[in-house]
Amino acid sequence: MKRPILPMLLAPALSLSSQYALADDPVMVIGEVRVSAQRPGGALLSNSVMSSVDVLGADKLEDKNVANSWELLGQLPGIQLTETRMGAESGKASFRAFNGEGYINGIKVLIDGIPSNVNSGNQRFIDMVFPLEVDYIEVVRGTNDPRYGLHNIGGNINFGTRQGGNYLDGRVSVGSFASREAQLALGRESDGLAQNYFFAKQHSNGSRAHSDSEKYTLGAKWFLSSADRAVRAGLVLRSYRHDAEEPGFLTAQELAANRRQSPAKNANDLSERDMRHASAHLDWQLSPQAFWSNKLYYNRYLDDRRVTFTSNPGGTAPRQRRLWDEAQTGLLSTLTWRAHAGLVVESGISAERQDNAYRRLRYGFALPTDFTTQATVQNDDSYTLDNTGAYVQAVIRPVESLRIIPGFRLDRFSGDFLNHANGLRARLQDYGWIRQPKLSMVYGPSQDVSLYANWGRTFQILTGSGAPAYLVPGQARFAPSINTGREVGIKFKPVPGADLRLAAWQQDATGEVANMPATGTTVGLGETRRKGLDLQVSSRIGERVDLSFSHSVQKAEVVSAFTADGFSLAGKEVFHTPRHITNVGADYHHSERWRFGLQGRAQGSYYIDNANALGKFGGFVLFDASVRQQLSRTVSLDLQLKNLADRRHAYAWYDNFFWPASQAQPMFSAGAGRAAYLSLNVKL
Repeated sequence: MKRPILPMLLAPALSLSSQYALADDPVMVIGEVRVSAQRPGGALLSNSVMSSVDVLGADKLEDKNVANSWELLGQLPGIQLTETRMGAESGKASFRAFNGEGYINGIKVLIDGIPSNVNSGNQRFIDMVFPLEVDYIEVVRGTNDPRYGLHNIGGNINFGTRQGGNYLDGRVSVGSFASREAQLALGRESDGLAQNYFFAKQHSNGSRAHSDSEKYTLGAKWFLSSADRAVRAGLVLRSYRHDAEEPGFLTAQELAANRRQSPAKNANDLSERDMRHASAHLDWQLSPQAFWSNKLYYNRYLDDRRVTFTSNPGGTAPRQRRLWDEAQTGLLSTLTWRAHAGLVVESGISAERQDNAYRRLRYGFALPTDFTTQATVQNDDSYTLDNTGAYVQAVIRPVESLRIIPGFRLDRFSGDFLNHANGLRARLQDYGWIRQPKLSMVYGPSQDVSLYANWGRTFQILTGSGAPAYLVPGQARFAPSINTGREVGIKFKPVPGADLRLAAWQQDATGEVANMPATGTTVGLGETRRKGLDLQVSSRIGERVDLSFSHSVQKAEVVSAFTADGFSLAGKEVFHTPRHITNVGADYHHSERWRFGLQGRAQGSYYIDNANALGKFGGFVLFDASVRQQLSRTVSLDLQLKNLADRRHAYAWYDNFFWPASQAQPMFSAGAGRAAYLSLNVKL
């Protein structure tokens, strides 16, 4: 069996390049990551720079049946999944006590090192990749990563996809809710040319009425290396389409009566989503000491969502059509200099230009509308967002057992806004240069122990069209919300074959704002504090049993803020933030032909309102099971059972936007019950 390794995050264009995690690194690896030769030099690996890093290997990803790829992150420690399950607007992952409601999008997402959040910070580009294409997922937690600025508040997630190699892998699945899925991955590499192609198509009727979903993705990569492998250039292309019905949110009464129903008001609700990606990569080993990496990228996001939130004719916005058109063009350039064994310096620049448009139309509830009747225009906006950033960091190793990693990042933003309905123009808030110092230290007194600590600052700015991001008349000025984080931790081997990591962390923010660009809703949270304790254990018992356990205790609370009517929110918990997240996993390799797995995931309940007055919702304990039979060297069969105990669970949110104030109430999206999936895998 291959040893777990840590993949190269900072130079993902280097096909499958990776190196074994150092014994004194705090990184935790779950599963196996594909191995290939590592050439000398190259960019810094994240395990040599960051502290709380988790890596999920391909063997934990490629055989999973998921409706959306963000669900794969539920296997990782401390990850909160927000499962809205509304067509293409299906949900997202978050951690470090940042919720997934869309108000505070605090997690940076990357695909092969390319920024992959939409303007609001939502994680929609994740849907472009499917499990069979993913080589690894890497999560970097905390505020000490200087490589990224915008949306990198609590940390970042990188999906590394397959690059190089020689393979032909296919997977066909059928299962509950009339689900059907096909994935095909092809890799060819010879004479310095690496080619990778991927295709996937998925259809499902969904676990609720009126929730049909059909999606496909196409991807291709071409990378050419010089004879001495000093220069490597490549092109990556992806295209994605998703058509999905939306079943609508349920009141408590509707949920109790029939959790699988779709109310009549949602009969015409649907999503049509297109996404495109193109990127050019150039990596150059200038000398044995100097490595230069460049990425030029283009992301396009088109979305047509027709949605109805409330059954009450008196609601303020009962039926809406939201149309997004976002284009991102960006550049990342990084230079790594290995001065000597005790000093490595890395510097980088980044630039991104966003050209975005947002239209929002409102329809009267009384109309049995198909969203083509006359509507009131609520938004008809064009807006730009320009981001320029630069960073520098160093790895200083005064002695073999100690690494000191100082870092510093600067970001600046500008942009313009135009309301086509009235001709109003505005400029983006002027935040000036946002300074983000960082410092990390890792001390390894022995090969089996790693002590680490870090401190750093990140930031939140307002996004979206119009106010409050842009200074329209009467709009107050906002300073960037500065997050200051600190963490201490230890990783060690309590017994041979086992790894344990324990970390305590805290993150304080100034002037935090809960901002929902889709609705133009802004809630000032003021000063906030997030803190927690993360425990992770992984162990191998003999050659057949792998066990893992993680438990994260966390709390996000308001330190100083007031509502519009003067009510103090001090001491209140930030809404939609569970107090604990737990994962357990067990894999039993009975023989070369049979493998059994069991995974459990639990999440605490959370408040859904600022005042914490409406009680808690959303907690669950779920178990999944799997069986694999290896029919031959190249063919295997999987059976997966999800929500094994058929537990009832539901996502909940407080609808005080679309109901009259006197009727504001919780709304729910029911989670799926027990489901079964059968898959045929072929590896040639």
